[in-house]
Amino acid sequence: MHIDTSTAESRHQFYQSTAWKRLRQRALERDHYECLWCKREGRVTASALEVDHVAELEHHPDKALELENLRTLCKYHHNMRHERFQFKRTKEKEPKTYREDEWFG
Repeated sequence: MHIDTSTAESRHQFYQSTAWKRLRQRALERDHYECLWCKREGRVTASALEVDHVAELEHHPDKALELENLRTLCKYHHNMRHERFQFKRTKEKEPKTYREDEWFG
């Protein structure tokens, strides 16, 4: 089965499909409705759960419907994994240097 992932719209259509919804449910059940990264940290998070493609859908459409390519993450860890919002990488700022005769800083 070929899955078109070339546009945001085609990916949206995939996520609305019955095949995806059924597989997503199986991944949640397999992972006991818990964020796997929280569990690894010794915490239990069973709300705001999302199912993540380990090999990203956009780049690996051939793995889109493979259960082994899915994991359950909470919204926080899913955003972290994709470097969204507050997790975006920023350039490191150069340290400020002050003259020796400056009293502040």
